[in-house]
Amino acid sequence: MKKIFHPANERGQSDHGWLKANFSFSFANYYDPEKVHFGALRVLNDDVITGGTGFGTHPHDNMEIVTIPISGALEHRDSMGNIGVIHSGEVQAMSAGSGVTHSEYNHSKTDSANTLQIWVFPKERNIKPRYDQKDFTGELQPNKLVTLVSPDATTGGLWINQDATFSMGDFEQGHEFKYDIKVPGNGVYIFVIEGGAQVDGATLNKRDGLGVYDTSSLTIKTEANSRLLFIEVPMY
Repeated sequence: MKKIFHPANERGQSDHGWLKANFSFSFANYYDPEKVHFGALRVLNDDVITGGTGFGTHPHDNMEIVTIPISGALEHRDSMGNIGVIHSGEVQAMSAGSGVTHSEYNHSKTDSANTLQIWVFPKERNIKPRYDQKDFTGELQPNKLVTLVSPDATTGGLWINQDATFSMGDFEQGHEFKYDIKVPGNGVYIFVIEGGAQVDGATLNKRDGLGVYDTSSLTIKTEANSRLLFIEVPMY
């Protein structure tokens, strides 16, 4: 088993006034040669967006983009004609494919929104762009790991154009469980949204990240009531 630890306080930072961002991997003006990607996982941005502001229309191509609101809500518009709002408990997945433009704005005029935006390199390039979102609120029961995104449409998660699986769960303090790698050779990046946990001897606190690979499973024990995100990706 091999591990790569990314402490929360060593993330890249950007403050634009309306946007305060923390970068687990190199992004925009932040560059760290040791933090360019973890396998197919390219971006994990922890954004706080002021009420009444957001990202204007901008392009993407050949990237799988997953947005997970932690608090608040985002309004999405894209060149495929999709218009929608995603709230905390919901997840959005977009295949940029051959090219798409979109905008994301805080749905509230007054309250800040905290979101995770995650980019994964695609399995196939230049596919037809697509968009989907789903509400997982009813499935996020205590001590249950829920599949949010996967390459298998039968899992109940949103489809992604990569052999990658995103899972999230709310766990009570002292809960212990095992995570089994779903595709042999994949690694998994664990991100602590809230709380803290021990992952095979490594201590993780709020917004810490840990990449684990060269293993078929790992054991997690929470040290507080915690929300954990698991991003399993091919290692290349």
